[in-house]
Amino acid sequence: MTPLTRDGIAARLAQDIEDGWHVNLGIGMPELVANYLPEGREILLHSENGILGMGPYPEEKDIDWTLINAGKKPITTVRGASFFDHAWSFGIVRGGHLELCVLGGYQVAPNGDLANWARRADDPLPSIGGAMDLAAGAQRIYVMMTHTDKNGGLKVVDKCSYPLTGAGVVRRLFTDLCVIDVADGQFTVTDMIAGLSRDELQARTGAPLRFADKVATLGNLAAA
Repeated sequence: MTPLTRDGIAARLAQDIEDGWHVNLGIGMPELVANYLPEGREILLHSENGILGMGPYPEEKDIDWTLINAGKKPITTVRGASFFDHAWSFGIVRGGHLELCVLGGYQVAPNGDLANWARRADDPLPSIGGAMDLAAGAQRIYVMMTHTDKNGGLKVVDKCSYPLTGAGVVRRLFTDLCVIDVADGQFTVTDMIAGLSRDELQARTGAPLRFADKVATLGNLAAA
C-alpha cells in the first residue's frame, strides 16, 4: 500500500475541476493543484490578493517576485490574466462567483463541517483569515489533506472538535488514501488506493464510511 504524495492528491483533485470554472486555491497544499490542471479545459485560478488567471508554479529561472499569490509564493499568469485590489477580489468571493474553492483541512465531518484554521486556543495562527469568506462564498468546497495526522490521529471525523471554518460546506474530500463524497450527512468513498482494504480505511476514519457501488482505484497521477 502506497499512499498518494501531496502532488498525487493535487493531480487527482484537478481531474474533478470542470471546464469554465473559476477556482480559488487555498494557501498550502491546495496551491499544488495549479500544476496539474487538465489540458483542454479553460479554468481560471483566483487569488485573494487580486489575481484572476494564475498559471502553474514557475521554473526557478522564471521566478518574478513581483508576481505572488496570497500565500506569498511565486506564480505565473495565463494569457488574459487580470489584477485588481482586495475589494474587487473579495467581491468575487462574497458575490458567489467562484465555482470552486480548494482548501486544506485539520478536520472534516460527514455533515460537511470544516475546521482548518486553528487546533487549540493558543494556536499561533493570528486569525481565521480569508478562508471564512471562501468557505461561505464559493459555490462548492473541496478539501485536500492527509487522511490522518503525522501521529496517526484522526482527521476524517464524526464531529469536528476544532473551531469551525465553515458549517456544512464541504462537498468532496481528497486524501492520500481515498476520495470521499460528502452529502446527506454521510461519507461515501468513491476512490481508494490499491492495497488498502475497506476495513483498514474505516479503522483510520473517525466516522462511518459508505462505499460507492463501483469504487475506483486511486493511482498516483503525479511523479513523487
